[in-house]
Amino acid sequence: MPRRQVRFGLGWLAGLACFLVLVLILVFQFWPGGLGGGPKVGVIEISGFIGQSGEILEQLVSVGRDDSIRAVILRIDSPGGLVAPSQEIYQEVSRLRKKKTVVASLGSVAASGGYYIAAAAEKIVASPGTLTASIGVIFEFSNFQELLDKIGVKFMAIKSGRYKDAGTPNRDLSPEEKALFQELADNVHQQFVRDVAKGRNLEPEKVKAVADGRVLSGEQALDAGLVDELGNFRDAVDVAGSLAGIKQEPEIIYLTRSKLPLLTRILDIVTELAVSRLRGGLWPQYLLQP
Repeated sequence: MPRRQVRFGLGWLAGLACFLVLVLILVFQFWPGGLGGGPKVGVIEISGFIGQSGEILEQLVSVGRDDSIRAVILRIDSPGGLVAPSQEIYQEVSRLRKKKTVVASLGSVAASGGYYIAAAAEKIVASPGTLTASIGVIFEFSNFQELLDKIGVKFMAIKSGRYKDAGTPNRDLSPEEKALFQELADNVHQQFVRDVAKGRNLEPEKVKAVADGRVLSGEQALDAGLVDELGNFRDAVDVAGSLAGIKQEPEIIYLTRSKLPLLTRILDIVTELAVSRLRGGLWPQYLLQP
């Protein structure tokens, strides 16, 4: 067989293979219910210290694009973390809630920033002994001034504003600095209370009654209106299925980066590359945790 015909045949087969791969991607992405045909409940796990939001935001956005997933469960096992990432995830959960049923299932701990995120869900299910709530804000500072004086180390600062070195570990906070940080903590606490009240459809005063940083059990949180039902993860699946109108046993899909829809992952990677140079800056490192 002439080389030209061999090359043509190989090229034709390669083109056909690419076409079939593209068809399969589109089928998986857009066919109602996927190839399995049954309704699905997606599970997004939020665990440990909440120090960044990127991966969780990616999962929330991607699951919102997947028509085969009828409901989403946020499985939260976290003591909290930084304010800004917790708020970013809360906001994205609120957006997702407009498209799909979202239920929060609280594990052993879902406190402070962990509860902040849960408050955006349509329903919250917790075990009676879950440690939750802890609606508060804390700034933590270290002071090594006495130690530095003993070993003869001194720090000098050239600064552009009187508060630029506030919180430095080589000296005490001044009364004015303490007042400044207290004002900041109070402001963020008000945001926390406001968002919990909005997400839970509660009066702000009712949230304020338990928003002094205290940790509540799941049972106490139920009495305070911060939780809807007591139960385990399977109970949360039943609640999500009922709210989403799923009649049969749903397929449970644990969403990780590797399990997100292929076409969605490709689009997300391209988008990330396009905006990567625009990223930068730091969020204030104050904490939402017990």
